[in-house]
Amino acid sequence: MHRPHPQSEMALPRQFLRMCHVAARRPKVADSAEVRLNGAQLLTRTLILRRLLRRHVLGRDEQYVGLLVPPSVGGVLANAALAIDCRVAVNLNYATSSEVVNGSAAQCGIRHVLTTRKLIERTELKLDAEPVFLEELREKVTWRDKAAAAAGWLLPVGVLERSLGLTRIEPDDVLTVIFTSGSTGRPKGVMLTHRNVGSNIEVFQEILRFRADDVLVGVLPFFHSFGYTVTLWTALSLPPKAVYHYSPLEARQVGKLSREHGGTLLIATPTFLRAYLRRCEPEDFAKLDVVIAGAEKLPADLIDAFDKKFGCRPVEGYGTTELSPVVSVNIPPSRTAPGQGETIREGSVGRPLPGIEAKVVDLDTGEDLGPDKSGMLLIRGPNVMRGYLNMPEETAEVLRDGWYTTGDVALIDREGFIHITGRLSRFSKIGGEMVPHLRVEEEITRVLDLGDGDAPTLAVTGLPDAKKGERLVVLHTGLPLTPDEICRRLAGSGLPPIWVPSPESFRQVGEIPLLASGKLDLRRVKEQALSEFGG
Repeated sequence: MHRPHPQSEMALPRQFLRMCHVAARRPKVADSAEVRLNGAQLLTRTLILRRLLRRHVLGRDEQYVGLLVPPSVGGVLANAALAIDCRVAVNLNYATSSEVVNGSAAQCGIRHVLTTRKLIERTELKLDAEPVFLEELREKVTWRDKAAAAAGWLLPVGVLERSLGLTRIEPDDVLTVIFTSGSTGRPKGVMLTHRNVGSNIEVFQEILRFRADDVLVGVLPFFHSFGYTVTLWTALSLPPKAVYHYSPLEARQVGKLSREHGGTLLIATPTFLRAYLRRCEPEDFAKLDVVIAGAEKLPADLIDAFDKKFGCRPVEGYGTTELSPVVSVNIPPSRTAPGQGETIREGSVGRPLPGIEAKVVDLDTGEDLGPDKSGMLLIRGPNVMRGYLNMPEETAEVLRDGWYTTGDVALIDREGFIHITGRLSRFSKIGGEMVPHLRVEEEITRVLDLGDGDAPTLAVTGLPDAKKGERLVVLHTGLPLTPDEICRRLAGSGLPPIWVPSPESFRQVGEIPLLASGKLDLRRVKEQALSEFGG
């Protein structure tokens, strides 16, 4: 069992102050808008923004503050300023509707949302809370603000911490609220504490051994738990420099950013990696050393194609918002410590991080299962969320005796590697048998054999069926083979007959609904299927 390091209970804002001093003259953050800050500049501007927010915007009793900011230096400063002011930052999903944004803000009682005019104009979001435009706050900076920030920089770190009230932060105090993606229903506010996020960063550092010369390419939005924990707080509290671009799907701009800054670390989803594979040049990612994909299954053909083009083999990890978010990851050979043994098993999502326990239980009885048996995946550790904001019943449904019920069906092999076989919500019960949608999607992709990592856009879901309870249907945006030929090949692949959709169950659509993370929007996929095929 992992033993916490002495600094693991130190609140993240305090670690941020120390890292800024360590990296005072070293480049620490940059973005595609050509903003570049070293550690000293990062802390100075954070202190100035904190003063502006306290003087012009936030009341003393205002605990939760909304943010609508893309991955950027400005987004980093806004989150850091709230953290050192002991506020709870709530990064809202600007890729969704005004209704969802306002509903999330209302759950937290948010009165102000930090954002930019450019983002509001681009997204056309209509906010119920009062928007605060960061570019306008810059115009309110006075010489006193600059002098106070400079004085804060010159103070010993311990004195600055006490003056900001950071020594009063408890490990179980809430650092952020991140709303679940809402792929299966109404988003829930996940309360993550300083201990949750801090422990996750600490063990991530322990296994991947980040260095001062590492450059993290930050493309995941901060409302995404992986983006918040890894691409935001890794830069704020650990040695690597981070560079940001506001849209992960603008592949050429992401490639340019990586090339200019010498990106060595990339955290993304398979959807985003496919875009980079198609549109980026080998020199864009010439220095990449670690590529970690999560949020959806990482196909073998994509791993091979990315490795062939860029000379860096992506590995797969696993996590959920409620788990801060990282549970497990395969460790690339370049980061494996001497004598560590096998650290990567393709097809798995890796072993649990140090200090995190994983087990699989029977879907019906809850009985613990042994190795190589598929069941519900449960997780326990310091990364398990405090709970859902103002939702005690929903919290009790997933947190029992310290174990979090993930909703994912998995098996753990004899060497401890976790293999995700699907989500419980992504199974159909057909004739009494549980049929995994993900497995059927993977097999359809395999029989199409497109090559070069270029998979079709498709989704399998289930619809009610009077005879068998449910039936499988396939939504797609265009296929190179007819449904009859696909079904014939599926039948010959060894899949159980009940897992093979009928040719009449394929339907071409304009687009497959996706979340901002690149994952399928399961709720909208189901609605689309009902619309296409009828109830």
